[in-house]
Amino acid sequence: MTREVMKILTSIEPLPLYITRTPPPWNQRNPIPYNKSLNGPKFHPRKWALHAEAKGFNRLQQQKDGANEARKSYRRNNNGEDNDDKIPDVVWERILFRILFYVGVPLVAGIFILQVFGTIKEQNLWDVPIWLPFLTTFITFGASALGIAYGTLSTSWDPEREGSFLGFEEAQKNWVDMWKEEDDDD
Repeated sequence: MTREVMKILTSIEPLPLYITRTPPPWNQRNPIPYNKSLNGPKFHPRKWALHAEAKGFNRLQQQKDGANEARKSYRRNNNGEDNDDKIPDVVWERILFRILFYVGVPLVAGIFILQVFGTIKEQNLWDVPIWLPFLTTFITFGASALGIAYGTLSTSWDPEREGSFLGFEEAQKNWVDMWKEEDDDD
C-alpha cells in the first residue's frame, strides 16, 4: 500500500511557485465553451441578453418615472429654471479649505504623536503604556473625522462675508439655520 501511495504522490504535478500569465480557470471571460461547427443558429456568448420581464415590474418602472417627473416639475418654477439653491463658488472654496484644515491638522498631529511615542520607546527614554497611543489615535483621528462636518458648518455661507478664523459664530448660526430649514420642509 505504501508503494501505491508513493506512486500517487510522485505522479502529482507540483504547483508552480511563480505567477503565470494565464488566467485561472474560475476567472475566464468565456466560461461556456461553444463549438463553431454546430449546425443551426450561431450563438455567440457575448451577444446573449435576457429579454424576459417579470409581470408587474414594468408598471413599477412607469410609476418611478412618473414620480421623478413630478419631483422635477415641483423643483422648477414657471420659467423652467431650477429652484434649488446653488452654492456660490466663493463659499464652496471656503468650505473645501476649512474641511481640509479641520481634517488635516488633527490627522497630521495624530501621526506625529505616534512617531514621537515610537521614538521615545525605541530610545528607551520612557516605557510608553500601550493605552496611550491608542487613546491619542482615537482622539486625533476622531477629531479628524468630525472635521468634515465642522469644516462645513464653520464656513460663512454668505458670499459677501468672510467669517472668523475658527468659525465658532458661523457654526452656531449655521447649525440653527440647518435645522430650521429641516423643520420648515415638514
